[in-house]
Amino acid sequence: MPKFIIVLFLLSFSLSAQEKVMDNIPNKNITIEQLDEMFSNIAEQGQWDLSQPLLWGYFFTDNDLNKLELAMPKIQAMGYSVVGIFQAEKEDVNEPDLFFLHVEKPEIHDSKSLDKRNDEFYIFAYQNGLDSYDGMDVGPVAQ
Repeated sequence: MPKFIIVLFLLSFSLSAQEKVMDNIPNKNITIEQLDEMFSNIAEQGQWDLSQPLLWGYFFTDNDLNKLELAMPKIQAMGYSVVGIFQAEKEDVNEPDLFFLHVEKPEIHDSKSLDKRNDEFYIFAYQNGLDSYDGMDVGPVAQ
């Protein structure tokens, strides 16, 4: 078999494996490539030492405030602190309400460990009937 065909087969297998992983996680839309880029940008800026704990914030959304309130003790039992539940601003008063549950925890991550954490939160949102796990932010741990 020519080398070109083998490389093409391996490349397509790799892409299929990546798609398969994303298919197994309900509503997953943050890719490992996006996380690699995020960590590369953080490292280039040099603001934070990625080998030390940073304050990672995670966000869940739902139109039903009660569902987010019911999820709070479960996420706290996982070791996360609840920052709060916030209502999104509406551009049109006829839009349904949208609420964000913001939780946080000091952690050390690289792209692979954060991808795993995101997978856990996509599954958590799905299992708790939440509209979505909406992603994360990061900043320094308050001194």
